[in-house]
Amino acid sequence: MIAGSDHGEDMGRTIPTYRLHLESILNDWMDYRRALREKDRETFDRLLNKARQHASAASYSAHLDPTDLAFLSILLEMEKELETLRTRRERSSGPEDSAPREPPRGTA
Repeated sequence: MIAGSDHGEDMGRTIPTYRLHLESILNDWMDYRRALREKDRETFDRLLNKARQHASAASYSAHLDPTDLAFLSILLEMEKELETLRTRRERSSGPEDSAPREPPRGTA
């Protein structure tokens, strides 16, 4: 090797992308998935897909633990689903459902 040369063992080493790291984490969870009942596996797969939906945003947070980012992505998607359900419930309830209710007689 030439003195002062930067060519050595570190050459060509790259940092894995968040997407690759995420897939590695999800792969580690496959034993758990296989132990689930079929119906639960389907639900588990939907959760894993929620983690994948925000991989681009998670890539900007390299200083955080990738597993935490996966859970954060899942929670974000679940919160969006809850908000959708809340909105649907509010739209489907009529004005009589939103009016204040009087307490039952004889309880005052």
